[in-house]
Amino acid sequence: MKKLLGIGMLAGAVLLAQGPPPRGPRGGFGGPGPESLGMRGEMGAGVTGAPFSGTQVTVHTQTLANGNSIQRQEQTTLSRDSQGRVRAETTRTGPNGQGSRTVVEIADPVAGVRRTLNAQNKTAFETTLPTRQNRGNHAGTGRPNPAGRRNGESANIVKEDLGTETINGAAASGTRVTHTIPANTIGNAQAIQIVRETWMSADLKVPVMVKTSDPRFGTTVTQLTNVNRAEPDASLFQTPADYTVTKGHGPAARGGRPPVQ
Repeated sequence: MKKLLGIGMLAGAVLLAQGPPPRGPRGGFGGPGPESLGMRGEMGAGVTGAPFSGTQVTVHTQTLANGNSIQRQEQTTLSRDSQGRVRAETTRTGPNGQGSRTVVEIADPVAGVRRTLNAQNKTAFETTLPTRQNRGNHAGTGRPNPAGRRNGESANIVKEDLGTETINGAAASGTRVTHTIPANTIGNAQAIQIVRETWMSADLKVPVMVKTSDPRFGTTVTQLTNVNRAEPDASLFQTPADYTVTKGHGPAARGGRPPVQ
């Protein structure tokens, strides 16, 4: 994030909304996994005049009932140019360090497209980049829709202002959202509290840290580090000439997922 200063993260995030966390173990800035951070993919897409590059690191820790723990880490290189184009390059490694795979996601509001590049196969999948209006109107965007909440749900969500702190060298304002699932709601004997802290850089207009704690899935911390405010190379936001391009139909957020490669 996520799927920066997360495809949220990879994401708009920006992709980081201040509502309740995701329901399951997917997500960087919003739940276990990088896309939830909103620091990936479209994260900060459309923000002009604030170029930067940085490294997004997501660490997910799950503690088992016997005290054992499982930890996963993912690293994403993020870039945004002065025109608001965003690139997120993520390398995932399989069990025992095997099966490394690099995926690049580019949100280009100038061309109005979202590109997913597969570096191994030299293929690109392009879909229409959803507009801000579409993101707010369609549930498929992954953004909370306050008007769509069930009656009484807002009473179980508490939002706190954490003030301003310096996070990874950047001044950031913090917000904590606590979502309580009352006892006997999903078969739970006791209430469950899901807590998410988001630290947003007003200068970069992206989060520099998001921490989500959910007793069902564990704790995920995503941070943006090594921030460089120089203008990224323009070629980073284009599809290489030797890639095979496949184009999808409709906005990416409404089902335009790349084919399995």
